[in-house]
This record gives sequence, structure tokens and C-alpha cells, in this order.
Amino acid sequence: MAMIHEITAGTTRNKRQKRKGRGRSSGMGKTAGRGTKGSGAHGGDTHWIPGREGGQTPLFRRFPKRGFSNVNFETKYHVINLTQLEAFDDGAAVDAQVLIDKGVVPDDRLPLKVLGDGKLSKKLTVSAAKFSKSAHAAITKAGGAANNPKGEPFQFPKEKKKFIPRKDAPKAGKKKGAPEPEAAAPAAAEEKKAE
Repeated sequence: MAMIHEITAGTTRNKRQKRKGRGRSSGMGKTAGRGTKGSGAHGGDTHWIPGREGGQTPLFRRFPKRGFSNVNFETKYHVINLTQLEAFDDGAAVDAQVLIDKGVVPDDRLPLKVLGDGKLSKKLTVSAAKFSKSAHAAITKAGGAANNPKGEPFQFPKEKKKFIPRKDAPKAGKKKGAPEPEAAAPAAAEEKKAE
């Protein structure tokens, strides 16, 4: 069995880069391996569009759409954690502008969201658009306040009620007042006996 160092023994790891375009006699002159004409033959970035198939209907358009994606509708946030809030002085008021000045958040284009990674031992007044339950509990436990961007106490949205179908609800397709199939069968048998 050949070992890896025996296989690679005759090869050079760092080959010298081939100098192209040094005359026809060099073997890599004239077009220097770029072919003739077109965007790839010229300097700079070649004009290449991912997924383009030269006029043919691309693969992603040949397949049907399936399912639903929420990527276009999701709310995005600038996320910070309790470990980043711990760096502030006790009793400080922390909002988006303070975090931008400190370089924790890049800008105010997105709303702020506080997550509960880490520990908080300082009393802070934090203003953000959203808090995780663990972060909210840690801030209030330390004696601080968790506010929304307007400065009001943050409140979690009410949980949506789950739809639970009733057991006694009539099944779809049945008409009101129509007899049950089990009850209708004995009634038909009694009528035949009477005849």
C-alpha cells in the first residue's frame, strides 16, 4: 500500500505561476488562454449572472413553486444580549442611540431586540422594540426597567388562541334536521314490517 508521502514525493507543492501572454513561442501568448472575443477575453470582472443559461429558461424557472416562505415578510431586528448590557454603568438608560454611539449596533434602520444570553447584575433602564422572556425577567430582577421605544413599560403580545374543533359539532356536508344514517335504518325496517 502506497503512503501519501510517497504519492506526493515527485510533485511540487508550490509551483511557479505560469506567465501568460509572453509571445506565441511561449505557448501561452496571443489570447493567453482566454479564447477569442467576448467579456471573458477582456480585463476586469467578467459579466456573469448566476443561474443564467444563455437564453434557455433557467433551472429555477423550469421547476414549479412549492410551499410558502416568510422571508419577504419577516421582521428583522438588531440583536443584543445581556452580556453587552453588562458593560454599561449601574443606573444608566440604554436605548438604540446609546448603543449606536458605543458601536454595539450599526444604525437605527432596524428595531432593537434584547435576548437573554449572559447575566445582568446592574440596574438599567432598557428601551427596545422587543425582549425575550428571559431577558425581560433578568432586567426586572436586577431592579431595572424594560420599556418599549416610546418609554412605556414593555408588554408581551397576547398569545393567539389555538383553534380546537368541538367534538359535538356537526360534520361538514350534513343538512340540518337530516336523520342520522344509523337512526334512519331501523325506521325503514319498521315501515317494511308494517306493510
